[in-house]
Amino acid sequence: MKMYLSAKQRRKTHRPQILTVLFGCGSVAQTVLSKGALGEPLTIHIGFTLGVMMAVYVAGGVSGAHVNPAVSLAMVILGKLPVRKFPVYVLAQFLGAFAGSCAVYGLYFDALMEYTNGELVVTGANATANIFASYPAKHLSVLNGFVDQVIGTGALILCILAITDRRNIGAPKGMEPLCIGLTIMAIAVSMGLNCGYPINPARDLGPRLFTAVAGWGMDVFRAGDCWWWIPVAGPMVGGAVGAGIYFLFIELHHPEPERKEENNVQDKYEIVTMT
Repeated sequence: MKMYLSAKQRRKTHRPQILTVLFGCGSVAQTVLSKGALGEPLTIHIGFTLGVMMAVYVAGGVSGAHVNPAVSLAMVILGKLPVRKFPVYVLAQFLGAFAGSCAVYGLYFDALMEYTNGELVVTGANATANIFASYPAKHLSVLNGFVDQVIGTGALILCILAITDRRNIGAPKGMEPLCIGLTIMAIAVSMGLNCGYPINPARDLGPRLFTAVAGWGMDVFRAGDCWWWIPVAGPMVGGAVGAGIYFLFIELHHPEPERKEENNVQDKYEIVTMT
């Protein structure tokens, strides 16, 4: 097996993140810029759910459809992803999220200018930076925000590991993206009050960097008592926590396959390799 990514693979690795941001942030843009006439919280949840689902379908056979650094970290911890691939995947995820933000900005540029009269602000009644990245609700403290991200991402990791674990019940082949999408929907409708369930460092920081250079300025990093690092660090901790919980309480307790079945698999493997 190759332990590195070719240039072609790297390009395909970051493409699915574009879809996640395009559909997800696009649904937020449509809701905000139409002043609720063409969107509501549920449509935003659906947008992100379908964005993640289609991203996994698009690149699942090429790179495993890694669109979240927290998921990639969990796979590294569990030995399912080589450490040397991790930085490449994370870089590709950030680039894909940044590119997706560019697409949303271009798609809704005229509507954005009309809505803001050309004044792009981060906070207040006419804020539009929240189209691209997460910002905390007024009631949310830094500590509670961090815990929010750890719990939300940990739940995501637990579900993804269960869905893709062939020694568990798992999901039928080809249905994994749908099940992962439904997991995002479950998180969205149950954990979105505090800060909008970013649970993905690349999906949040990539678009935030875009807004910083596209006209919103450095306030995107200062807003919410320098909130920006919470949806970056929290999900990474949540990814490690989710991986540890699944390994300790589920994976270690899978029943060992029967010896006869192991012998049959070994025999089949030897037959194949000898032909």
